[in-house]
Amino acid sequence: MTDSAVPDGTVPAATEKRRRDIPLAVISVGMATVVWWPSFTLGAWGVLFFDQLLTLWAASTAAFVFVLFERRPVGRRLLRALLLLLPSVWLIFSFIDFDTTDLFTFLATAFALLVVLIASPLTVWVLARIMWPDFGQNSTARQRWLIVGVVVGVGVASLLLGLNQARFLTCEEFTISGNSEPPGCVHATE
Repeated sequence: MTDSAVPDGTVPAATEKRRRDIPLAVISVGMATVVWWPSFTLGAWGVLFFDQLLTLWAASTAAFVFVLFERRPVGRRLLRALLLLLPSVWLIFSFIDFDTTDLFTFLATAFALLVVLIASPLTVWVLARIMWPDFGQNSTARQRWLIVGVVVGVGVASLLLGLNQARFLTCEEFTISGNSEPPGCVHATE
């Protein structure tokens, strides 16, 4: 008999509910972990780094291939598959030599941000559905909105931390971690 089982061997409802909440917690933590660094760098440096976008491209491409071969009706997976292609579309457009203008630079940056905002959480969501196929059927709208709220909250908080990095980080902390110094960073006083 396990610690959570009652004498007749059944699992109490409260314990079963906590077990069902585990995927919710794991998905929230996973998505928040994926979103925080791009949000912070956007706030601190004002750009999304290429390694973040290429990491997202690799993960979303792998998830795209899985969705293509998933054993579900095509209609249910087509939209997910198309959204998972966004990083590949961004990558293809990166090879096209447009005349560099301020408008094109703005549009390219806006598209890269859109890729991160849509494809990052979607990729983690697809991976979560791979690990817990029943999650979509066993979760409530309230739980799904909670995940969205956690991820958006961490993303916004990370952006604000990046914008205010000079208040709690020094230029030397960025340098020693292998990053460049963001604009406006403060040097440590000795």
